[in-house]
Amino acid sequence: MSKSKPIAIVSGVAAAAVLLGVVSYTATAPSAGGAGGSSAVAEVSADPSAGVYPELEAYARRDAADKLALGRADAPVVLIEYADFKCGYCGKFARDTEPVLVKKYVDEGVLRIEWRNFPIFGEESEAVARASWAAGQQGRFWEFHKAAYAEGAKEKGFGKDRLAALAKEAGVPDAARFAKDTDGAAARAAVKKDQEQGYALGATSTPSFLVNGRPIAGAQPLKTFTEAIDAAAKSAAAKDKR
Repeated sequence: MSKSKPIAIVSGVAAAAVLLGVVSYTATAPSAGGAGGSSAVAEVSADPSAGVYPELEAYARRDAADKLALGRADAPVVLIEYADFKCGYCGKFARDTEPVLVKKYVDEGVLRIEWRNFPIFGEESEAVARASWAAGQQGRFWEFHKAAYAEGAKEKGFGKDRLAALAKEAGVPDAARFAKDTDGAAARAAVKKDQEQGYALGATSTPSFLVNGRPIAGAQPLKTFTEAIDAAAKSAAAKDKR
């Protein structure tokens, strides 16, 4: 797939976003120790403001009607994930790390997770991204997300019949609407919007994250995310007291 040029973003955000553009994204080739990703980027300081770019916090949509988001719209911390369903390490995050974050933070009202489709591996990536959006229109995005990231799912490919099977597994009620929405202009526009936002941030591979304006690259260990979320929650609480 040919990558479009990053869209123009406001002064200040561009400078902050360099972090995502200049680091070596190793999400697709994590270190032998299993840490995954660039420790230089993912390192979390005890200072809750370290490595945080307020300009990037504005990328959180906090739309209560967002069907591709999980958690309270007014949660103190927002984790934005830019991911591709064909990315093996996105799947690892989805299976191993995300459920823990949901139980520990989303269910407690501390964290909101906002998904951004960032297809970078060709036509099938684009197709399954649109399909996930279509499933979301019927309230089954996260069920589709789970099915598409199940162990061995991506090896089966994401052809038209496979997408229909995933939708059925996810409990999407109207198969005809799902198929129409997947190929529709609205799905293409929604995926393009997310994709261009990722490029604007300088993201070059998946998964990529923002935690209240703190960039994290790659399928990092659980500890990296818990420390970042705890620091962001602490910072948000301090702001509320002012």
